[in-house]
Amino acid sequence: MSVEHTLWAQDATGLADLVRKGDISAVELTEAAIARAEATRPDINATAEPLYDAARARAKTVDRSLPLAGVPFAIKDLGIAIKGVPTHGGSRIPAWLADVNSVLTDRYLAAGLIPIVTSTSPEHGLRLMTESRAFGITRNPWNTGHTSGGSSGGAAALVAAGVVPVAHASDGGGSIRVPAACTGLVGLKTSRGRTPLTPLVSESWYGMVVDHALTRSVRDCALLLDLTHGPDLLSPYAAPLPKGTFAAAAARDPGKLRLAVYRKSPLGLPISDETLKALDTAVALAREGGHTVAEIDLPSIGRDFFADFCRTVASAVAGTMRAEALRVGRSVTGDIERATRVLARFGEMVSAGETYADLQRLHAASRRLIAETAQYDAVLMPIIAHPPLGCGAMDPKGADELIENLLDKLHLTPLLKLKPFFGQLMDKSLWFTHWPAIQNVSGQPSIALPVHVTDVGLPIGIQAAGRPGDEETLLSLAAQMEKISGWLGRRAPLMVPS
Repeated sequence: MSVEHTLWAQDATGLADLVRKGDISAVELTEAAIARAEATRPDINATAEPLYDAARARAKTVDRSLPLAGVPFAIKDLGIAIKGVPTHGGSRIPAWLADVNSVLTDRYLAAGLIPIVTSTSPEHGLRLMTESRAFGITRNPWNTGHTSGGSSGGAAALVAAGVVPVAHASDGGGSIRVPAACTGLVGLKTSRGRTPLTPLVSESWYGMVVDHALTRSVRDCALLLDLTHGPDLLSPYAAPLPKGTFAAAAARDPGKLRLAVYRKSPLGLPISDETLKALDTAVALAREGGHTVAEIDLPSIGRDFFADFCRTVASAVAGTMRAEALRVGRSVTGDIERATRVLARFGEMVSAGETYADLQRLHAASRRLIAETAQYDAVLMPIIAHPPLGCGAMDPKGADELIENLLDKLHLTPLLKLKPFFGQLMDKSLWFTHWPAIQNVSGQPSIALPVHVTDVGLPIGIQAAGRPGDEETLLSLAAQMEKISGWLGRRAPLMVPS
């Protein structure tokens, strides 16, 4: 088997084992990943910055005894930084160069990972499709006419295309789980405070953003979390310590769990038959694993919850644009996309008092949610309401009626005057997916699992949301479902190496 086929076939744990035994070298893996990145780049467009020279240099000196020695990796062009590498955030605002690595970057390097590229993101992570004026359209390796999701769509495309087996990702409203659902990958949104964002920021979006990864296997997801979790001295808070290692949790039988399934749209929006098939498949896998599954409602989650969420995000975006203007020494209004500009404008309209009240209501709803679901080890629910959308599908043109209906449901009808623009973020983002934001607000962990492929060959994943701080149960359940489903080893059929 060629090195490129080995890169394609193995997960990160398997590749590191081959490096450790001397069956393959870090240099060979790095060269194969670079070649793969270049070969697939015209099809998927998932690279923001190539890091080839630095990757080659690191591969020559990496200690092959490290847990993930020599494994090619990608770091998202948003959220964390690599010293001296331009960070664009998917925007035409002038890039910035960090003078230090993020703590997570240092932990990735200490594990032996070799970053070969930074991955594309929509502008400031604000869309659930990875499309930007700065970098263009990132495409799904399963079908390049469709989205790989967002905002970690570049990371998902690189993993699904076999460029890297694992990639850094971040999630503030579904940005790990939506790309995972769209590309047949595993994506864990961790508990709040599980991994640090320091030293560049303490938190993002009022603590709703977390960083972890997109992976091909549950065991990779668990191992990488073992190597990166825990606060540093600058972290504002920390998730509860696990009882053991996350890798051990993924390797053990979960026992008999008490699970629930939530099938509704909390906004009363349509859910496709394919999404419901995926959810039914997940429930069947759970029952085959010996678990009970109860049907439940989530009465504390509704349109008021999502209206509060949207307003707090808008205020955060407004603050970010202020910070960017200060950094570059001028207004950035002409640099940013229309949707970002209008969202920031809305954020400026929301008073500090309103934002505080929004956050208090979100926290109260989260407490009710956690209390209502505490009896269950995990709750299964959708991630995306429809199969991966066609590229360009979030263009707001012709969507006035849909936007108006959504704004009405969210009690945001005063914004109708902005609907041709504000809708670019809100209309189809909420129509496409809204469940993932629940866990960003509550701080609970939630893992995306691939379970279904549509008749036209597009994957759809579902999520299992757990108790705060309990990634171990989720990883144990996910590994069992992965094994029963036989999904491990499935790859995007368009991207088989020649």
